[in-house]
Amino acid sequence: MHFRFCFESERSVKITLMRSFPLVLVAGLLFCLAPASAWAQQLQCNPCSHAFGNVAIGSSSTYSIPLTNTGSTTLSITYKSRGGSSGFWYGTFTLPIQIQPGKSVELPVIFKPTAGGSTTGVMTLQSTAKDSSLSIDLTGTGVPKGSAVPVLGVTPATLNFGNVTVGSSASLQATLTASNAAVTISSDGSSSSEFTLLGLSLPVTIPAGQNVPVTIKFTPNASGAASGKAGFTSNATGSPTVEQLTGTGVAQSSSHYVSLSWNAAAGKPVGYDMFRSTVSGGPYAMINTALEASTNYTDNTVVSGTTYYYVATAVNAEGEESAYSNVVKAVIPNK
Repeated sequence: MHFRFCFESERSVKITLMRSFPLVLVAGLLFCLAPASAWAQQLQCNPCSHAFGNVAIGSSSTYSIPLTNTGSTTLSITYKSRGGSSGFWYGTFTLPIQIQPGKSVELPVIFKPTAGGSTTGVMTLQSTAKDSSLSIDLTGTGVPKGSAVPVLGVTPATLNFGNVTVGSSASLQATLTASNAAVTISSDGSSSSEFTLLGLSLPVTIPAGQNVPVTIKFTPNASGAASGKAGFTSNATGSPTVEQLTGTGVAQSSSHYVSLSWNAAAGKPVGYDMFRSTVSGGPYAMINTALEASTNYTDNTVVSGTTYYYVATAVNAEGEESAYSNVVKAVIPNK
């Protein structure tokens, strides 16, 4: 049965900051519950393109692209196709594949050139997400076997930052080394906003046998384990060269908390999910581990000196979930 529930009218949000800490926030969250099938499903790739660089004719290079469901319900990838050069292939990726909310899968793509020169390809996926078609652009260059194919290596292969207090930062250094021939790095990037790359002025060319340092900074925005990848795109075979990144955010000691309350949504919801972000407009991450049956929620994981933005969704007995409520802002004092 299809249905739509809304409040009669939107009312203003009330935020009360107590003069004595801890901080208490009272918010009126508004809900509009609609069928969740498509709008609650979002399939994203990061990155959505890949340059393989130089690959010897008859050889192959493989790269995995993370695909993430950023929505609030499970989605399915149902179909895959490829266009452009015949040198680009899928690795093992059996369909259909289901992705739970907030989870990711790896899409392996392969470049196996059969002739020399630059070439392009497009890999397209169809899913049950709102935007059902997702395209990934690929480029690569076939070079003769035995030619001096540039190689870019990174050491160590993994940087582990250990425990870092939320709101502070830690930096580690990696080394990029060119071999066989000169390597030109044209761009770099990180798969996670918690890891940033410092110290490279791009583009930069590294002569064969030489190396350059690069600094990577970890700034956790929440407690718990974090991971990411630093990628360096170049003319080297197998580009980009990837550095694995790990670290753990440790919450600061704080006596503050945020208390949220709201009017019950119409349509007989069985519970609510709470979401939080440190950026206005999101993206938002779910902070409750189970449906909240009441119309109150207390967030005890806030960090001093941080501003948070909260939204909520209502869920009914059929598992259908509303769109996000209005946004509530909470500013946590430094002390």
